Amino acid sequence: MENQKLIQNTVAFVKQQLKDAEGGHDWFHIERVYKNTLAIAKEEQCNLLACQLGALLHDIADSKFHDGDEEIGPKTARNFLISEKVSEEIIDHVIEIIKNISFKGGNFEKQFNSIELQIVQDADRLDAIGAIGISRTFNYGGFKNRTMYNPEIRPNLNMTKEEYKSSDAPTINHFYEKLLLLKDKMNTVSGKKMAIKRHEFMEMFLEQFYAEWEGKR
Repeated sequence: MENQKLIQNTVAFVKQQLKDAEGGHDWFHIERVYKNTLAIAKEEQCNLLACQLGALLHDIADSKFHDGDEEIGPKTARNFLISEKVSEEIIDHVIEIIKNISFKGGNFEKQFNSIELQIVQDADRLDAIGAIGISRTFNYGGFKNRTMYNPEIRPNLNMTKEEYKSSDAPTINHFYEKLLLLKDKMNTVSGKKMAIKRHEFMEMFLEQFYAEWEGKR
């Protein structure tokens, strides 16, 4: 019962914090990641509370909307969890999940690992692929006023973390620089299974996209 109240309070806090968020990183993104987390956690031996809080708070203050500040998210989450009198052990675990969940160009080495991080990371990655992933990608591209596609600008698969964060490449490039790579980066058995259909959908979308771009369909 105590944990249930904590989750309710966390949901209310996150909804308030993200009420004006960009459409791909709003409360509904958090809710989807939370649902994915619960589905994957059912198949794993894990600390469910750490998974729940990690999922709900993982994007509480995304650095890309705060001038690249990677500390504001963990700090905001920690202050909230302290106010809720959550144990220091759980707080530290949730903060590590928040710090290590992001893709960051694929060349980022996690400084921490746990089954709970793996579960929440898979849940977050699932929301970055498939139909939702495509929608979020173009929504963010529009938010940043990026070109949708430019055949002359090739994807960069060897970006550093800094290059990835500052990239203004066409939105289609993001499929190759991140989205299509995620299926093979899933951690859990359940996550890997769930990623397959979403990955295949993205491949079909790209095939159709290029055909329409060339006027072939």
